[in-house]
Amino acid sequence: MPHLPDTVTMSLIFAMFSFSLAMSISPGPVNMIIVSSGANYGIRKTFAFVSGATTGFTMLLLFLALGFYKFVALYPFFLKYLAIAGSAFIIYMGYRIASAKAELNLKPQNIPTFSQGFLLQWLNPKAWIACVSGISMFSTPENTSIILVFTPMYFVICYLSLFSWSVLGSRITLLINNPGRLQVFNRFMGALLILTACYLLYTQLL
Repeated sequence: MPHLPDTVTMSLIFAMFSFSLAMSISPGPVNMIIVSSGANYGIRKTFAFVSGATTGFTMLLLFLALGFYKFVALYPFFLKYLAIAGSAFIIYMGYRIASAKAELNLKPQNIPTFSQGFLLQWLNPKAWIACVSGISMFSTPENTSIILVFTPMYFVICYLSLFSWSVLGSRITLLINNPGRLQVFNRFMGALLILTACYLLYTQLL
């Protein structure tokens, strides 16, 4: 078993666990897409998107931890431009969900992919804020060794949290077990995703 840095105490591990769980399990654009995909395509076909979103977030966390967070701190307007690009992509995903046909045999290209999950995290303002917040809380310029513990912990918690949302989506099919209800559900989730994107854009441009 690898030796943990001396600065990593049980209280710090608990704090990192609590932060990772709260940020991963809380509703957001990624979670909404996973619920919708779970309801429409099932857990197995949603797994690629879950994997992409988890991998994308972990890579973003490492990218920022290795130094790019300093750029964000010096040029906060960067997040505003990111919010515009990210919101546009989220709105696009929301439109795809809302316009999805309630059919049993859906085309494979309609299923959210690994690359879409990966890209969405890099364009998601919530993901950037979570990464910057985590780095500022659990790392310092003089000591970045804690990130070596924080990153794999976040990876596992994020994977399990996002997977649980796909399970929730698959269970929703018990309530929306006909095309009409599924169509209403898709339109509701798509509209909710678009509203979320607009809200994220609004908060970043204030």
